[in-house]
Amino acid sequence: MPQPKLILAPGRERSLERRHPWVFASAVARVEGAPQSGDTVDIVSARGQFLARAAYSHPSQIRARVWSWNSDEAIDAAFLRRRLAAAIASRRMLNLPSDGMRLVHAESDGLPGVVVDQYGNALVLQCLSWGAERWREPVADALMELCQPEVIIERSDADVRELEGLPPRVGLLRGKQPTGPLLVTEAGLQFEVDLSGGHKTGFYLDQCANRMLAGSLAAGREVLDCFSYTGGFAAQALRGGAAHVTLVDDSAAALELAARNLAHNSLPAGKAEFIDGDAFQVLRRFRDAGRQFDMVILDPPKFAPTRATAERAARGYKDINLLALKLLRLGGLLLTFSCSGGVDAALFQKIVAGAALDAGVDARILHRMSQGGDHPVALNFPEGEYLKGLVIEVS
Repeated sequence: MPQPKLILAPGRERSLERRHPWVFASAVARVEGAPQSGDTVDIVSARGQFLARAAYSHPSQIRARVWSWNSDEAIDAAFLRRRLAAAIASRRMLNLPSDGMRLVHAESDGLPGVVVDQYGNALVLQCLSWGAERWREPVADALMELCQPEVIIERSDADVRELEGLPPRVGLLRGKQPTGPLLVTEAGLQFEVDLSGGHKTGFYLDQCANRMLAGSLAAGREVLDCFSYTGGFAAQALRGGAAHVTLVDDSAAALELAARNLAHNSLPAGKAEFIDGDAFQVLRRFRDAGRQFDMVILDPPKFAPTRATAERAARGYKDINLLALKLLRLGGLLLTFSCSGGVDAALFQKIVAGAALDAGVDARILHRMSQGGDHPVALNFPEGEYLKGLVIEVS
């Protein structure tokens, strides 16, 4: 049976020639054969030239995601195992200060839609595209062979699955469900992780180096940690000698887990304050009360998943950075992040600069931050660089 084909409109092959792995619906002139979502298709130019082999997704505006640029390479279980093995080997050489890390970073590892995070002897798998969905079981089998984990939990519940027309799915995929709390060690600190119910895959692994940087800057400072989740930044700040840390999150369960994480590490609970509330409202309340801090950390959720929502997100980022800058004492530090794919680093810096101008403060960038090396960025896929961060000093 001949391989189904996506024939591109004239002139629409240029991004694929630059090896960008996405084919948008608007670039497709016609489909030959009757592929179902998840099937492998060949991408062919209007002149009939083979360009790539990809996973088809009829419901998505990203109509195909490239598996391979080689016309001789079959997309099968052996192919997936090779790609997984290469991704895992590249992580092992990083010597990260944690037993939690991202083993597979989707398109950046040549496995579009496949995300794998490791937490000690447990793995968490996300299948975020139709291609990943189709090969879910062979991927799980290969991970069991390559990593020999005690358990694989599936967390295919990210919003991006809706764009693919896929329902969310969470559950045990291989092994036995952990009976007690799972602890991950990061730079000498232990954190309790909820693999099945926590944000993302249970912990923000991409912030490891940035949390360590925050700790190194925290000595003697009064710290405000907004969107604190389970206390990763707060714990590093207290270990680094922070005078006091205020954690703000709109999840009481996350704050309870944050308190346990401080206890796991024998960090001084008397130096921590926990506030269950909306960060925007809490910041306004602090501003009106004249409260000030020496360090403010802003690690909000994704405001702009796509470029189409960037303008609306920019207003949110400006508002929250403006509020934070007004709370900082002279010489204070703002550690501010965006994980929105629709807001690039240049736009994010422009937003923060506008916030500083409106706040009436002089400020300068001391550090630029991004995701860790276990979240690599393929040069042909700049979208893989989603996390942007700045350390701003109010001078």
